Amino acid sequence: MERISSTDLILNDDGSIYHLNLLPEDISDTIILVGDPDRVPRVSRFFDHIELKKGKREFITHTGSIDSKRISVISTGIGTDNIDIVLNELDALVNIDLNTRLLHPQLRSIDIIRIGTSGAVQPDIPIDSLLISSGAFGLDALMHFYEYQLGDHDEQLLQAFHEAITAHFDLKPYYAPAGEKLLKQFANIASRGITLTAPGFYSPQGRQVRAKSSTPNLLSILSSFKSSDGSQITNMEMETAGIYGLAACLGHQALSFNVILANRSTNQFSNDPLNIMDHFIELILNTIGKQN
Repeated sequence: MERISSTDLILNDDGSIYHLNLLPEDISDTIILVGDPDRVPRVSRFFDHIELKKGKREFITHTGSIDSKRISVISTGIGTDNIDIVLNELDALVNIDLNTRLLHPQLRSIDIIRIGTSGAVQPDIPIDSLLISSGAFGLDALMHFYEYQLGDHDEQLLQAFHEAITAHFDLKPYYAPAGEKLLKQFANIASRGITLTAPGFYSPQGRQVRAKSSTPNLLSILSSFKSSDGSQITNMEMETAGIYGLAACLGHQALSFNVILANRSTNQFSNDPLNIMDHFIELILNTIGKQN
């Protein structure tokens, strides 16, 4: 077993992991990811008890419990570049001895649950609703730097989307599915769809402000895509594909909840986004708290 170098796995002076500023005992086996650091206290206020608050840069962590269930909530900031940091450092906290820099003999799998905002691309998806990502296409480059495998169905789905998108643009998408265990656990609280993870907020999501887009019809191509089994892209955001891909590489379970605050096809936006988000945070936490 090779010792992981001090430049591959950087630690702070107190022995905590470099970016997250956390020690192994600071986190639970159930971790909620949110993008916005200000959303961390909006999640943890539903905890029965908060035992830890730590932060560094955009990475804020609260760990506490609901009933007897220990839960951590961590902010990632925006985008899959930050997901690369968060997922790798979370895995190091649970699977690497930070003193010896060696893997633990027994590797652990943790549950990673994203609660984020998203925009629907299909006109029949209502704003102020909740959607579970059964899988996600990534238009960013993150998972092209990692080795991972897809099942036959997922490979076919990726191939169909690759052909559809490259017929118009020189892009190389990837695909990653949700964790099967978590999909089953949360099957009854929201409908499912396929998410598109974009590498930006404006032109990469089909928005046009002042800078001229090289992909002016991107949104219509995404909304019209349909695979041979009828699968469609339902929504878009900026983290899910990276979370799913890295979780699969590292042996963790991941599930992404998307609070639909906008519908890009109908040009509608929520009139009450904070209260809508709070409602779904409480719903998801109550469901987590009931899990053994």
